[in-house]
Amino acid sequence: MRFILYNIRYGTGAERHRVPFLGYLRRTQRNVDQIVDFMRPLEPDLIGLVEVDAGSYRFHRRSQPEYMAEALGHYHSYRSKYKESPFSRTMPILNKQGNAFLTRNTVHNEEFHYFTSGVKRLVIELELENLTIFLVHLALSFRTRHSQLADLYHLVKDTKKPHIVAGDFNALWGDQEMRLFLGATGLQNADPAGQPTFPSRAPTRRLDFVLHSKDVETTGFDIPQVTFSDHLPLVYDFEVRG
Repeated sequence: MRFILYNIRYGTGAERHRVPFLGYLRRTQRNVDQIVDFMRPLEPDLIGLVEVDAGSYRFHRRSQPEYMAEALGHYHSYRSKYKESPFSRTMPILNKQGNAFLTRNTVHNEEFHYFTSGVKRLVIELELENLTIFLVHLALSFRTRHSQLADLYHLVKDTKKPHIVAGDFNALWGDQEMRLFLGATGLQNADPAGQPTFPSRAPTRRLDFVLHSKDVETTGFDIPQVTFSDHLPLVYDFEVRG
């Protein structure tokens, strides 16, 4: 199977604006189409999208994950990354921001969990026939991030099927942040070489990870050098043993 993990920055591109956060207000149709055109020849079975827009003015009130799923012939699963509150439901743009899975295969079950702390709290758990996969986007705060890793450990440790945990971990301290979590869960890093993924134009930090259980065998791993977002995508090929 082939899995692509990509923080697409809501389709707003890689460029930073002089005014903080102003770049997040761009229209996104052209860039989302470029992302779809990039993914289509890779023929992914499964895509994990971090930072997607579910229907703000940036994408003409249409859901990016739904649009991309239709273009690729996939199913999609989306949820807001903010735990439901009056603020997150009513704030323009923010109320349309979340994460999503696109999958070629039939979904057997999906669950949406929320961490006990942080602003970005969502964990999507997707169950396929022979695989469970978790998608996360962790906090920028070191203390909050490690509280979220503890929550994630409790979600992952009782998983019966072969499993993958992937996402933007915002591991600003690098691999050393991940050692305790990997040791506790028994997960393995799909990229032991430790290639950086951010910022996409001149990557220096490794923020995005694909982690897998021992019964998932890595058959290929690549980080294409494309600049449709401020993150680079991760392309992970694997087989499920047994």
